[in-house]
Amino acid sequence: MKSSTRKFQHFTKTPISTKLLDYVTKPTQNKKFSTPINEPHLVSSTNTNIFNFSSVPAKITTSKKLTKPFSNTRQFSSQKFNFSSVPENPSRKMDSSAEEQVIPVVSTLSSPFEVDAGSLLRKPISLWPGTYTSPVTNALWEARSSIFERLLDPDAANNAPPQSELLTKTPSESRTSIVYNFSNDYILREQYRDPWNGVRIGKLLEDLDALAGTISVKHCSDEDSTTRPLLLVTASVDKMVLRKPLRVDADLRIAGAVTWVGRSSIEIQLEVTQPPQDSSQASEDVALTANFTFVARDSKTNKSAPVNRVLPESEQEKMLWEEAEARDKTRKRKRGEKKIEIQNGEDKRLKALLAEGRIFCDMPALANRDSILLKDTCLEYSLICQPQQRNIHGRIFGGFLMHRAFELAYSTAYAFAGLVPCFLEVDHVDFLRPVDVGDFLRFKSCVLYTELDNPLQPLINIEVVAHVTRPELRTSEVSNTFHFTFSVRNPETLKNGSSIRSVVPATEEEARRILERMDADKS
Repeated sequence: MKSSTRKFQHFTKTPISTKLLDYVTKPTQNKKFSTPINEPHLVSSTNTNIFNFSSVPAKITTSKKLTKPFSNTRQFSSQKFNFSSVPENPSRKMDSSAEEQVIPVVSTLSSPFEVDAGSLLRKPISLWPGTYTSPVTNALWEARSSIFERLLDPDAANNAPPQSELLTKTPSESRTSIVYNFSNDYILREQYRDPWNGVRIGKLLEDLDALAGTISVKHCSDEDSTTRPLLLVTASVDKMVLRKPLRVDADLRIAGAVTWVGRSSIEIQLEVTQPPQDSSQASEDVALTANFTFVARDSKTNKSAPVNRVLPESEQEKMLWEEAEARDKTRKRKRGEKKIEIQNGEDKRLKALLAEGRIFCDMPALANRDSILLKDTCLEYSLICQPQQRNIHGRIFGGFLMHRAFELAYSTAYAFAGLVPCFLEVDHVDFLRPVDVGDFLRFKSCVLYTELDNPLQPLINIEVVAHVTRPELRTSEVSNTFHFTFSVRNPETLKNGSSIRSVVPATEEEARRILERMDADKS
């Protein structure tokens, strides 16, 4: 029997803008903003930086040339590969009945400029027009990279003085927006589509953190290349409620600005808007509002550093300032309060929860079939943080953690309910400790409790805890705790008389976690 051989035609690697590779390769988006990310704007409603995302490659338009501009179009090698001309490896013995086809593999990413690999000026790959993040995150990091290029030479960064004078900026100077051109861009639409033709919420959470970081960098920039820039990290994210489902066939817009600053902290408010299908009212466009808090640190000493002041001008900006000031006072009060022990009245709730759990442990055959132990709802996801996942500071950024936590929470709700989940909200998140490249990151999830009062919209509360584990040091620390709330799509489709179960604890520690979460949701 003849050995069948597959003939490969010669092919040419062409620029990514060709029609074929637009569908085969990861696209480069079109990014455009009217002024440089590190240049102050005039006080005007038209001073918003706009990033318009499309799969068609284009250059970033700025009013000032970047120090080391990026090539925004990823070029493939134009060399023709002739497989028949590849020299045979003499050390490899081939079967006479088969032919070996060698397919060369080359990088789909070219360096923006030629620098020796060992040079301190070589830009880390996270600052290239990369492929390891979402199109939006990549574009936003690229836009602010001109500021952080000063950090690429460690000696220059360490010897540069800190910012000597604080500036006063208006919210309009930091206002930035991004537009997802879903209606016209098929490739971009496919990058954000979930299996049920909705928008991937986890990817959107990642983009929200990236945009908030860009706005904070823009506000803190002093436009002085002789000073070392600040390091800005995500400190917390306030509760986010999704007001309406997001469609993948309509354009999406995220806009935000600095609303409040403290000594070393900055609050940024973002709004996600999408025009409704059956209404023209602008108030119905807002799908989600998010408040991110960033803290500034000195890039040399890692101590907290003062940030530029903000001066609200319009009545709306003043109102947002007052709301942010109230939120900051509330956060400080909660941090100062000691955890109150469960009182006598609440002790009855604790005992009631544990009573049902003990039946599961001691007499499982007699347990309520409409309930399930908390420990039986758990899932876990682990990973080693890779260099390709770092941000421009060289650490794992908050958006990546939120993205991964959401995906695990979604899977947990799906496996628990047996129906496709519908995301409703994520509660306040504190980023307790940084996550570095090489860290062993473990996400552990469980269903804390369910609310079944409304059979048409049952609520499933998921807890995800992120642990930074270092086996060589025998340490494991909590980096973040996330609380997501889901419902289910079409709950009336539950089959064979099945229903969404109640969750009961088996230990006192689990019961306390459930009660604390219930009380937090009611407050």
